[in-house]
Amino acid sequence: MTVTTIAARRSCGLYEEDKRDDEIQSSEAHMRIAVLVSGRGSNLGALLEAEERGALAPAEISLVLSNRPQAPALERAREAGRTAVCVDQTRYRGRVAMEEAMLEQLTRHRIDAIVLAGFMRILSARFLASFSERVINVHPSLLPAFPGLDAAAQAIAHGAKVSGCTVHFVDDGVDTGPIIAQACTPVHAGDDAASLHRRIQTLEHELLPRAVQMLADGRLSCIGRRVDIRPLDGT
Repeated sequence: MTVTTIAARRSCGLYEEDKRDDEIQSSEAHMRIAVLVSGRGSNLGALLEAEERGALAPAEISLVLSNRPQAPALERAREAGRTAVCVDQTRYRGRVAMEEAMLEQLTRHRIDAIVLAGFMRILSARFLASFSERVINVHPSLLPAFPGLDAAAQAIAHGAKVSGCTVHFVDDGVDTGPIIAQACTPVHAGDDAASLHRRIQTLEHELLPRAVQMLADGRLSCIGRRVDIRPLDGT
C-alpha cells in the first residue's frame, strides 16, 4: 500500500519539522496515513485523540501536511509529536508543481492513505490516481446538499430542517465523491451558522475517526458511487 515513487525529484522550498529518513519505518500491520490541513486542525485533534485511545488502529498518523505555513494545525501536530510539513502554496507556480511537492513528501514518508481535515484545496485527478480509493474527506453537510464553502450558512439560508456531516471518498470535484458515512443533527429555529456549525463539528469528530479506522481495516469497498461497509465479523 505504498504510493508510486516520484521519478523526478526537485528542490521544493519546503518548510519542515521532520524526522530523518532512517527514522521512518514502515509496518505491514499498520496503514500509515497523512492528514492534510489548512487551518486550526479540530478534526486533526479528534484523530489524534482517537489514536491515543486505540480507536484509530490499524491506522497511524504518520504525517501532517499543510499548504499554509501559519496553520495552527501544524503546531498541534508538533505538540503531539507528529511529523509536521508545510508545502507552502505561495511558492509554486500552479497546481501541478505544488502537487508534485506534496507527492514527494507523501512518498518519502511511505504514506498509504490520506485524510483531508479542513484542507482548502481541490486535488487533481492526476494526484488522486496515486491513492485510488485511499483519500477521504469530511464535509459539514449531508451531501450532496450544500457542497463547498460555508455549508452551515447554506443550510440556514435554505431553511433546512436537518443538517450534519459526511465522510466521503475524494474525487476531483467539489465534495462529489462516493459517500462513506453520514451523521445528522436537527436545525433549530434559533440557529445561526455558527451554532449549527459547532454541533456539526461534534459529529465530525466522532464520524471521521470511525471512517478512518474502517478504511485501515479494509472494510470499505467502492462500486461506482456505492460504498459498502463490511461488518466487523467479516460476514
